[in-house]
Amino acid sequence: MFYIFLKYLLTAALVVFISEVAKRNDRLGSFIASLPLVTILTLVWLKIEKVSTEKISNHAYYTFWFVLPTLPMFLAFPKLYQMFGFWMALIVSMILTFFMFYFFQLILSRFGIHLFD
Repeated sequence: MFYIFLKYLLTAALVVFISEVAKRNDRLGSFIASLPLVTILTLVWLKIEKVSTEKISNHAYYTFWFVLPTLPMFLAFPKLYQMFGFWMALIVSMILTFFMFYFFQLILSRFGIHLFD
């Protein structure tokens, strides 16, 4: 039980740290947020928990493919925020990301890469 609490605590601390840095310095906060810290932490947790090499490798591989369709959101959100406010921009950005995942999967499936089965 302590181990799970530690996982939650360290993972949450990472998010809090990034948001605190971003309040003081938007560029540094964005830089830290863009680092694959959550993925690295996840890979470490999986290794500590003795998950198979194949599962750990698959996690890294699929993370790469899942990151790509999220990138347009980071360009659209600032403009949407200026036009419609925070909450509407966030909702539209999430919908955009959903459709990007869908279209990205259609494209990748033509090359034999299946993100969703």
